[in-house]
Amino acid sequence: MNTRIISPLIALVAIAFITSIASAQTPAPQPSTPATTVPSPVVSAPATTTASPNEAEMMKQMMELAKLTENHKLLADLAGSWSTSVKMMEPGKEPSVSKGSVTFKSIMNGRYFIGDHAGSMKMPGADGKMKDFAFKGMSIDGYDNVKQKFISSWMDNMGTGIMTMEGTYDPATKAFTYTGEVEMVPGMKTPVRAVVKITDKNHHTFEWYENRGGQEMKTLEINYTRKK
Repeated sequence: MNTRIISPLIALVAIAFITSIASAQTPAPQPSTPATTVPSPVVSAPATTTASPNEAEMMKQMMELAKLTENHKLLADLAGSWSTSVKMMEPGKEPSVSKGSVTFKSIMNGRYFIGDHAGSMKMPGADGKMKDFAFKGMSIDGYDNVKQKFISSWMDNMGTGIMTMEGTYDPATKAFTYTGEVEMVPGMKTPVRAVVKITDKNHHTFEWYENRGGQEMKTLEINYTRKK
């Protein structure tokens, strides 16, 4: 998703999350994610022997694994320019709503998709007063034929790290589900889950869940509308 594909404005969660950090959280097992049911190339690994690997067979296998599949086509369907409506949620507080935009572009002949994300939101300044903050983010989404998983990475102007997630797609619900973890401060890792639900070719949603103290809660929702 990041769709996200992934993907989605993952680091927006950091704003709400940073303000609520008070103590370390204990990670809990995440809900199981649906298995990828879209056909992918299945290439058997070379048999393990004491002899040297057959280079010709290895090259053939690598060439097969480099081919585009229907899973890459799923990501290609999300390419284009979108308007976004972002809702950030915190327990006991009114949701914070903002607007933004994102453009997804194909690179390397459709193997990956780069997302250029932009938006603005209210953030507390040094004096404690709320001020407008310009947000910029970048996502890279793809499908790894070796792992048979969707992959998503995310970076933005609110940090210096690069977050990575792996996911699956359920054709019955038309939803991508990604899992990973974020480390906002050293040694404090939080399991996260992202769900991208496809409504139609012009609309989809992104939902972000965090595991806080053993309880998963939704902290971000983004609605995408394709620009005409």
